[in-house]
Amino acid sequence: MDELFFIVSKLAWSVLSPSALFIWLTLLALVLLYRGYLQAAKILLLIMTFIGFTLMAYPLGDLLLEKLEKRFSVPATLPEQIDGIIVLGGSEQLKTSQSWQAPQTGEAGDRYLAAAMLARHYPQTPLWVSGGSNSLHMTAHEAVAEIHRQLLLMAGVPASQIHIEQNSRNTYENIQNLRQVLPDPDGQYLLVASAYHMPRSVGIARKLGLNVIAYPVDYRSQRGALRQFDLALFEHLQTLEPAIREWLGLTVYFLTGKTSQFLPGPLNGEDDNADVR
Repeated sequence: MDELFFIVSKLAWSVLSPSALFIWLTLLALVLLYRGYLQAAKILLLIMTFIGFTLMAYPLGDLLLEKLEKRFSVPATLPEQIDGIIVLGGSEQLKTSQSWQAPQTGEAGDRYLAAAMLARHYPQTPLWVSGGSNSLHMTAHEAVAEIHRQLLLMAGVPASQIHIEQNSRNTYENIQNLRQVLPDPDGQYLLVASAYHMPRSVGIARKLGLNVIAYPVDYRSQRGALRQFDLALFEHLQTLEPAIREWLGLTVYFLTGKTSQFLPGPLNGEDDNADVR
């Protein structure tokens, strides 16, 4: 069932992502034109033009991302003792790393920087990175694990502190597999992940009984006066794509019983000031 879920989710996103959906709708408009449905084609093209111009003119993705990124905040005070630091994978760049024979990271690279900072704060605490290849075509889990290891070493984390779970392909498998390899699955762990991805990550952890304290990083949305009209389509798509993917992920994970609630947030007794520092 997990294998089917992984494949279907990958294929579905190849159709439902905003950029891909725009191409599919363009193809549909061409079919309508060639089949003689001129009025339907005109209406579809008009709608696409309006939506495309709106996306180019204003960062709509920021509105969707901000609600997710505000859900959890970095702890005001770190706990005196924890059983481990967990870093969710996904920021590594497998193909680029292999192409240039050097470990490369993407937009979420500050996960490694935050992990290194926490590793220095808790020098006797194990640091776990969870994540393998999430591609349908490449199952290079060992190669991804080595990229994680090299990036953490470059960030200054001692090799003895690094532990890697390399078989996970999505967030549910991250938590599920970690539960099986952590020395104390009932302990307390700091969870490092992108801020917009933290609600789903925490929801899965609660569902599977892993006690985590959110440590969000990799904020991507612009707030307040910085969010403005600027006619930057590519930049706006860079926030819209992960925003749509995450809201779809929250919906699907909740409907399939993989998270504890649709939009998890701080529990009673936790820091309920759900905002960034």
